[in-house]
Amino acid sequence: MAEAWLNLLCPDHFEAHSAGLEPGTLNLLAVEAMREVGVDISGNKTQAVFDVFKSGEFFPYVITVCDETSAERCPIFPGATMRLHWSFPDPSTLTGAYEERLEGTRQIRDQIRDRIQMWCDEMCAVDA
Repeated sequence: MAEAWLNLLCPDHFEAHSAGLEPGTLNLLAVEAMREVGVDISGNKTQAVFDVFKSGEFFPYVITVCDETSAERCPIFPGATMRLHWSFPDPSTLTGAYEERLEGTRQIRDQIRDRIQMWCDEMCAVDA
């Protein structure tokens, strides 16, 4: 969700790439929550952070969004100029009925969007 929001909200300044410790599958609740606000992430691919690192591409910012309770599973990306950590709950750990988990994912989606919008506004002001 964070990758999609950053690419949507600040495309002239950033190109986001999402990666985790290992490739997995897209969270269908995240796909649904994003679809509800007109953002299609259903075609996104998951990838390992090491594969992104091996690409040799320079990333001036690395933003991790791992929940503080699972920080040991948060990837480390060597060589980054600036590392930022924004803690958000992992939608895949939500419990309850489908609708309850979807509502929790919506809340996380909105928190991520708001944080990225605030950061984009700060970064664009610096560039102005």
